[in-house]
Formats: sequence, C-alpha cells, structure tokens
Amino acid sequence: MKVLVIPDVHLKPWMFDAATSVMKSSRVDRAVCLMDIPDDWGQEANLDLYMQTFDSAIRFQESYPDTLWSYGNHDLSYIWIQQESGFSLLAIQTVNEGLKKLANALPDESQMAYIHRIDNVLFLHGGLTDPFVKYYASDIDYDDVDAVVERINSLGCADMWDDASPIWYRPQVYIEKMYKQDELLQVVGHTPVEEISMDWNLISCDVFSTYRDRSPIGTEEFLLIDTQTWENKGINAMSF
Repeated sequence: MKVLVIPDVHLKPWMFDAATSVMKSSRVDRAVCLMDIPDDWGQEANLDLYMQTFDSAIRFQESYPDTLWSYGNHDLSYIWIQQESGFSLLAIQTVNEGLKKLANALPDESQMAYIHRIDNVLFLHGGLTDPFVKYYASDIDYDDVDAVVERINSLGCADMWDDASPIWYRPQVYIEKMYKQDELLQVVGHTPVEEISMDWNLISCDVFSTYRDRSPIGTEEFLLIDTQTWENKGINAMSF
C-alpha cells in the first residue's frame, strides 16, 4: 500500500491543501497524519489560526475518509490539560472542539490512536521502544503485534505522559532498542529533522517544523512510502 505521511502540522493549514494536491496527482492509497495539529512559536493568542488549521484537517478527512491520525503530544496536552512548550491557555476550548469535530468526522473511532499499523509498518508520533512494550504489555504475546498495539493504544495520561512513551520518545536523540526492530519499520515525527531519513528500522519525517523566527528547519516534504517494500521518497509540498 502506498501511504502519504503528513508529519507534525503545528498550525500550518496549508499543509492539508498541499497534501490534497498530492493525493489528487499521485498514486496514493491512503494518508496518515502524525498530528501535533496545534501550537507554534508565538501563536498562543492566534485563535483564528488554530481554527483554520483544524478546519483544514477536517476538510482533508472528509475528502479522504480512510485517513489515519496518530496523536501527538501537543494534541494530547489539551485533552489531558498538561502544559508544555507552546501550550495556549487561550486555545484549550478551541483545540478540544477541533479535535472532537475531527474525531466525529472519522467513519471509525479507531482511526485516531497513538499507533497505527499497515503491513509491517508502524505509524506513530515519537517511537515505540522494546522496554516500553515489555513493561506495558508484559502479559501479551510479544510477537502479536496487533495485540501489542491495541494494548498501547488503550493506555491513558498516567502512562503516556512520559519521555519514554510512544508520543514523547525521541529515537533520533536517545539510543534504545526499538520494538521488533528487525521486523517492523517505524515512521515517526515529533523530532524536527532537516530531511527525511531512514536509519535501520526508523524513518524520521518531521521536516515542516520551524525555528523561533519561523524559518523552516527541514525540507517541507511529505513522505510517500510503500508499506510492503518500504521504498520511500519525499514529495516537496511547495511544488503543489
């Protein structure tokens, strides 16, 4: 299956317009969004931008109903009221209403979760480590990937609001064995990188994030990946 990955959004509604153009012009079977829809440098009071971004996300979902959404820490910080960098007290209601409308647009509520699996590829915000699985799914067959994913997806704030969790872990920074790293590929965002890169069983694709002056850190490309062969490439969003 050919999947278009929309990485961390951070109040860039135009990303969904560009992704729509890619979906229309390329051979893509479905899309996955790694979320972090709200928050960006200095935009805490710009509620119009928060609303515009969620409206764009919802329009994209309505156009492509089988899209999958992987929660990011910035989305969950509003659901769980956990303040972090960029968190806007002014935007709590706006974000939660936007997330609710987006969830209501999904044909199946399971389309929004921490982790999604397509073939032997996991799509998630941060990264799923071997120790995290062994601790939180100790009573589940380690080799039953679907059962492990289901267990992790059932966890709440007390377990997930932690640097080692799949919404927070940064495999680009910390060295930890990843879950079934000889068999599964993980596609992640969360940690800004200059370009889409594949390292062992990990593809990092948060290339739309910016510096404090709002200049881009990365190449602003969407990842297009074949979930059976793991062949992948970047598609420049600015060309659409």
